[in-house]
Amino acid sequence: MKAIILAGGKGTRLAPYTTVFPKPLVPLGHRPIIDIIVHQLAHYGFTDVTMTVGPLSELIQAYFHHANGITERMKFSYVKETKPTGTVGSLSAVNGLNETFLVMNGDVLTTLDYAKLIAYHKEKGGLLTVGMHKKNVKIDFGVIEVDENFQIMNYQEKPENSYPVSMGVYVFEPEVLKYIQPGEYLDFPVLVERLLEKGEKVVGYPCEDFWLDIGCHEDYQKAQDIYESMKDKFLPSK
Repeated sequence: MKAIILAGGKGTRLAPYTTVFPKPLVPLGHRPIIDIIVHQLAHYGFTDVTMTVGPLSELIQAYFHHANGITERMKFSYVKETKPTGTVGSLSAVNGLNETFLVMNGDVLTTLDYAKLIAYHKEKGGLLTVGMHKKNVKIDFGVIEVDENFQIMNYQEKPENSYPVSMGVYVFEPEVLKYIQPGEYLDFPVLVERLLEKGEKVVGYPCEDFWLDIGCHEDYQKAQDIYESMKDKFLPSK
């Protein structure tokens, strides 16, 4: 099966690290996050990986050019964006997407079982499956509910709510590509809106495995600590 890793973002929230190397090469322990992802995909039987890349992409290609252990097991190809095309616009430039394929961000630390995700996608029969994870959001203030006359109806001190959020991991059927125009700037939420407007089936996969999006310095430090304490969970052996 084919996997596309979206590795073209600038990673501005992780500056200054990302001023000298691309975000997917940010290390956890002694391994770049994208190396961990690729080894996980290999474990679950993926043999063909395409990376959509942007600034400093030569460093990613150089890393995997010398990563002999994995390059012997997987075919690598790269699609370089000359201009930003959003979170999914680059898919129109990837060749050979004529069967079910995986798409994921290149900065996700997870113990997700990709085999279960693919099986779930096929069982549900959707055109697109979105990996979902429960995210607790705490408001650090007293939240006030008022009526139309601003009379207070309710007051909650620092409430916490839970929401299903996108993990940045998706399974696509090739038919989705007809909704992505070549060279178009397109973010994932807009693609989902297009599919829903056309009556296409979009499914959510409820995931209870560990998941962390490495979006900022706080997340990066958390990822470092968790990776060191759970290393065997992230790099399963055959």
